[in-house]
Amino acid sequence: MTTSALRRQVKNIVHNYSEAEIKVREATSNDPWGPSSSLMSEIADLTFNVVAFAEVMGMVWKRLNDHGKNWRHVYKALTLLDYLIKTGSERVAQQCRENAFTIQTLRDFQYMDRDGRDQGGNVREKARQLVSLLRDEERLRLERSQALT
Repeated sequence: MTTSALRRQVKNIVHNYSEAEIKVREATSNDPWGPSSSLMSEIADLTFNVVAFAEVMGMVWKRLNDHGKNWRHVYKALTLLDYLIKTGSERVAQQCRENAFTIQTLRDFQYMDRDGRDQGGNVREKARQLVSLLRDEERLRLERSQALT
């Protein structure tokens, strides 16, 4: 087990996170690889449960508000949100539209790493794609129907 995974486990216990919150934290970790499709699928299934939906979305919004060296939290939260909008409960897209401003502000996300690389570019592009999808009802309906097949 990596030290980051161990640290995450300790934080999960200390903060008494629910199973749903732990899954979102794992999917949006600072690890240099993306969330697995099986984990995102589990999280999408949780969005159909009223209590778990609130926990999942609460943690996603928290991750979207991260900044600086935690740019991966933000990028992976956008990736997860994209997946949830297409495969999760309809309420995910509804809540995203209600909180569109939060996603829109990420189109200006800035972060340069120690090596001078602009790590914010991926976040900005993902935010643009998500905002575009949320504004296009017909495309969203099509994406959801394709995801279900």
